[in-house]
Amino acid sequence: MEFDANKPIYMQICDSVCDRILSGELGQGGRIPSVRDFGAEIGVNPNTVMRSYEKLTDAGIIFNRRGIGYFIADNARELVLEQQRSAFIQDEVPQILKKMALLGLSPEEVFK
Repeated sequence: MEFDANKPIYMQICDSVCDRILSGELGQGGRIPSVRDFGAEIGVNPNTVMRSYEKLTDAGIIFNRRGIGYFIADNARELVLEQQRSAFIQDEVPQILKKMALLGLSPEEVFK
């Protein structure tokens, strides 16, 4: 996994897990790697992975079965879709619209 210096690594790990859920690579009820295994796999400190897992757990996307590991929640795909759609509309669409206005582009020209 290659990391972007402009975004915290734990957030990039969260994004990666969410992308894998949306793509179907990680399905509901499926087990995800342990904190140590995932940290070793991607070359980061297990504490960083733990922070990511805690954030995903707080969001209801994954859950922990004590002594067994972390698993994808049954409604994880819907939660991720809702969160990412909301973030897209709030963060990216305004930037796109601003850029379109600066370039003098109409929606018809962009979405031919």
